[in-house]
Formats: sequence, C-alpha cells, structure tokens
Amino acid sequence: MNDIYKIVSLYCFSRISEKKLSNLRDKLEKFEGKGLTGLLILAIEGLNGTICGREAIVDMFHREIKIFLKDQDLNEKISFSEKKVFKKLKIKIKAEIVTMGINGISPEKKSGIYVDSEQWNNLLKDEKTIVIDTRNHYEVSLGSFDNAINPNLKNFKEFPDWLDKNLKKITNNDENINIAMFCTGGIRCEKATSLLLKKGYQNTYHLKGGILKYFEDIPSNRNKYKGECYVFDERVSVNNNLKKGSYSICHACGMPLSVEDKKKLHYIEGIQCHLCIDKFSDADRARFAERQKQIEDKIQQ
Repeated sequence: MNDIYKIVSLYCFSRISEKKLSNLRDKLEKFEGKGLTGLLILAIEGLNGTICGREAIVDMFHREIKIFLKDQDLNEKISFSEKKVFKKLKIKIKAEIVTMGINGISPEKKSGIYVDSEQWNNLLKDEKTIVIDTRNHYEVSLGSFDNAINPNLKNFKEFPDWLDKNLKKITNNDENINIAMFCTGGIRCEKATSLLLKKGYQNTYHLKGGILKYFEDIPSNRNKYKGECYVFDERVSVNNNLKKGSYSICHACGMPLSVEDKKKLHYIEGIQCHLCIDKFSDADRARFAERQKQIEDKIQQ
C-alpha cells in the first residue's frame, strides 16, 4: 500500500462555537506539513470535506476530528487512488458546510430517515416513493438512478426555490407521500430532508453516505446507479468500483467532459469545449492557450 493514497469523504452536522471553529482550523492546518491534502469546510453547523494522503496521516487526521466531535458519526466514505486527488490542504470557515441559505434549518436536530444502501434498492422499487436527485445539473449529467427527478440545479442554493415551485405538483399535494433523496456523499440530501420536514412532509428519506457509500456497499451486479459519479477533486468522476472514471474537466469553463465530448469539433484542450464556445472572448482564449502551453512545456521537462 506504499504507493496508494487513501481518500476519505466525511461530514457531520454538529453545533460548533465560533471560537472552537478557529481553534480546530488552526490545529488541523498543521497536517499539510505532514503530507495531507484536501478540502474541509467548517461552520457552526458542523464540518464537511474530503481529505487525501498516505493512510497513516489520513487516519491520524480522522482521529483528531472524531475526538473533537466526541465520536459522532462522520458519514465516512473511503476510496483509494494511485495519485493525490488534491494539490494542497485547504481548511475554510464558512456560514454553512453546504450552502442552502435558509434560516431555521438544523439537520443536527431534525432530519429525515436514514436509508442504508440495501434499503435504498428496495425504496427504488416502490412505485409510491418519489426519488429526487439533489445534485447540480452537471453532476446528474454523468449518471443517476433510473426515474429520479432531476431539479436541474445550478447549485444547491437553488433547491429551496425549486421545491416551492414544484413540490405540490410532484406530490399531488399529498404531504404523506414518501420522498427519498440522494446526493454524492449524503450531506445535501440530509439537509434537504430537514427543509422538507419544516414544510410538513414527514415521510422523508435520504441515502446514508450518498452515492459514494452506495458504491462501497453494493456490488456491480446489484447496483442500480447508471453511469459515473462526479466528485469534487482531480479524479472528476468515479465508477461504481470507486475507481477514477472516464471524465475530465474543461479547463476553460470547469465542466465535466466525456470521451465523446472531447471528440467534438469545438473542443481544444485547455482552451474551449462545446459547452463554452460562446462564453469567452478571443482575449480569454488567448490566455487559456498560453496557460495550456505552459502546462504542456512543464510536462515535457
């Protein structure tokens, strides 16, 4: 395992004082000097992030968080890579660990019913259950569960407004209907259930650990997810074996691209893709071209 990096995605809704947030950030930032990379978001509602490094240092970092949160469930999802999936360690303090922008939402106090991966497969068979994908539109474009509703979000902050406009229609005004939600690692769908409960929908469920935990638990022959799962690191996507997927990133607009997308007429590596051909000026593309040339020169050295 000497050449393998361990990747742990985790989150926990747990009330943390502002003073303790600063102390925790200062303590955890010291792990960058020990080879840890990743992104961790801290807020008064908890923490959320993904870390990557040699197994020993990842486990040490993980233990520090477990001790700080007094052994609360961190909803860990574990995978491995032959390369680091982050360039450095970033620890940020924000208003929310996942931005919804709605006051009075407290998942640590009240959220929907956790559903494990096996139970999730059963829920998918239930015709009386509405399944909602709470991820962004570009994530959903890589894959999802059959018959899941796609809100076509640009970001999670749009989810409350989408609910206000669509929830009564898709539930036929039935507050007792089953609503099951999922996301990449479980954090967005958990917060979404808290909002639904506030709106009076009591039969709300969310996939514990999200798609990544589902991939850990369910073998390919029983896996109901179609496609790959977008991840917020340099892998871009993972397949249902939690290995690096086939997608890459357009370094102009930041959107994920399939192998087929890169064969399209307008694609120029590092400069443009079919999704952003009309979004940038010639001056922008000149800058992108110079950046790409520097990258290629560095690779050749």
